[in-house]
Amino acid sequence: MVFADSRGFAHQARVKKNYLLDTNVLLHDPNSLVSFQDNNVLIPIEVIEEIDRFKRESSELGRNARTVSRMLDGWRAQGHLSQGIRLPGGGLFRIVFERPAAPASTTSSAVPLNGHSRSADNRILARALSVRDAEPDLPLIVVTKDINLRLKADTLGLPAEDYETDRIQLSELYSGLIEKTVNAEALAEFKSKDELPLPVGARYLPNEYCTLIDEANPKRSLLAKVDATGTKLVPIADSREGVWGIRPRNREQHFAFDALLDDRIKLVTLMGKAGTGKTLLALAAGLRRTVVDREFRRVLVARPTVSMGKEIGFLPGTLEEKLSPWMQPIHDALELLSDLNMGQESRRSADLMRNGSIVVEALSYIRGRSIPHQFMIIDEAQNLTPLEVKTIVTRVGQGTKIVFTGDPWQIDNPYVDSSSNGFVYLVDRFRGQTLAAHVQLEKGERSELAEMAANLL
Repeated sequence: MVFADSRGFAHQARVKKNYLLDTNVLLHDPNSLVSFQDNNVLIPIEVIEEIDRFKRESSELGRNARTVSRMLDGWRAQGHLSQGIRLPGGGLFRIVFERPAAPASTTSSAVPLNGHSRSADNRILARALSVRDAEPDLPLIVVTKDINLRLKADTLGLPAEDYETDRIQLSELYSGLIEKTVNAEALAEFKSKDELPLPVGARYLPNEYCTLIDEANPKRSLLAKVDATGTKLVPIADSREGVWGIRPRNREQHFAFDALLDDRIKLVTLMGKAGTGKTLLALAAGLRRTVVDREFRRVLVARPTVSMGKEIGFLPGTLEEKLSPWMQPIHDALELLSDLNMGQESRRSADLMRNGSIVVEALSYIRGRSIPHQFMIIDEAQNLTPLEVKTIVTRVGQGTKIVFTGDPWQIDNPYVDSSSNGFVYLVDRFRGQTLAAHVQLEKGERSELAEMAANLL
């Protein structure tokens, strides 16, 4: 549609669309109902029925289903949901269902779909076809995270899309690292003054880690980070002597230790493939700040209870015994720290779990808590949803530092992927915040075989 303004210039008017949402979109993100700007949002009555079946679960899907139900119930005060109510963005929301008095759609009857099909997907597509025929001037798009439903919609000539509002492409994800080539005079100034002003007008993010490279000798470099004001480079903490027996083996690990040991930084995200040392570095820094420096009451470690393969069923025993298989990687890391320490710290490591210096808890019971003065480590965070990450971070109390470690290339949760998981969502949203730092670890240090497997397989 083209219209002319008061000066006679032609403009292309943006056409509103009808977005028909599948159940899995609402279960993934309850706020998707208000995420389509000024377009219309439609929900088939079959989606309401599926939401009703999920709302009794105690899982994250159940909580999201209950959130959707409460939101829709609150909207009833604004009018009839079947006739449409105004959304905050300007579009209309309505629930679509089969109206017995309405004439049958010729397009809908020409395909093997109808509102009485046993398949919920088929009934949803039948609703979509009916809406498209009833409102031909408004393009209709089916939004679903179900690949097969998108394929079915395509065979019927219905445009279908994945829900990508919260998707972060890994190729565009903030790495937390930059390189800057300078002359020898600038390097000398940085070493003597412990700071180097950044060019005026250029945009640098607080806590962004920088490698200063000598333009005359690229093998000569210094490690630095952007200060909280984003106007100058300052030195990082010197961790060459090691932290709880761990000595950094590459520049990214130096950067990681700086972020982990900096009290001004309250949120740290460490991303890297298997074997880059994410969990080990976080544990070593947490033990140093808790046991030696006495800055925190304890190290609290939690991991999502998502298995790599088929579930083996219910586990017997107490809560601690049930959590033992999930937390075995933490015990493995502690054993490695003990092996690397041959002095007093090694003896302490053997009793860490017993004396309460390290506490292992399930994320399932974190909702509603307030956690002050602790060093929190959330391992395998790539298996969390954005809503779960928000729930965890909002539990942080005064004096607590929280560290998320994750590998977005190894995801076991069937409801998220490398672009929609909570870990990359957290990294993207906290980019440039003065209280947060992110480091992307590149080189695997576990073993030569583990590094080769991470790169080839």
